[in-house]
Amino acid sequence: MRCYSCSKLSFKIICKICISQLFTSNMSTRTVGTLDVISFFKYSSLETLLHSKHKPEGYRIYKALAQMTMKPFIEEFVESDDRDIYIVGIDEYVKSGYAHVALLSRAMKTKTSFPLHSSLMAKNRVKYSGKSLQFRLENPRDFVYKGKAGVDVILVDDIITTGITLQEAQKVLISHGVNVLFALTLADVEE
Repeated sequence: MRCYSCSKLSFKIICKICISQLFTSNMSTRTVGTLDVISFFKYSSLETLLHSKHKPEGYRIYKALAQMTMKPFIEEFVESDDRDIYIVGIDEYVKSGYAHVALLSRAMKTKTSFPLHSSLMAKNRVKYSGKSLQFRLENPRDFVYKGKAGVDVILVDDIITTGITLQEAQKVLISHGVNVLFALTLADVEE
């Protein structure tokens, strides 16, 4: 097999050289409304990989990205926090045989952090990609939450652009008595 990034022979979808040289995390935090959103990369550095999410190879790419980012983050986070933390992926609909956000959430399972798969789903399935802020505001996701109430939650998504989806998700969770600690994304479009 070949590395998806550099095309050199590799046993993994992303080779060790690309992981160490090209995909060094550049973590940043952006506040959207009252929600802190932590992102591991700038969108431009992962764009090709992120666009693989609805292709067969996207399963392996997102799984590798989750192991490189989400897993170490949550392991370090729960070391210093003794409470149970629940992980809620935004809109974990299955497309092309898998849900890319569910791969990110699943990588965050530890002894004290628990993914609540498919607990926050959108009724509105309109695509936001390439759409204006006005379009996003006029077409809310209309999330439905079917998870636990009274828990501490970390929201997970693959990309943050305007932050409207994350804010809408936060509002729905708060209305169900959920304490949203912060959100995690792989990439932030804002440069």
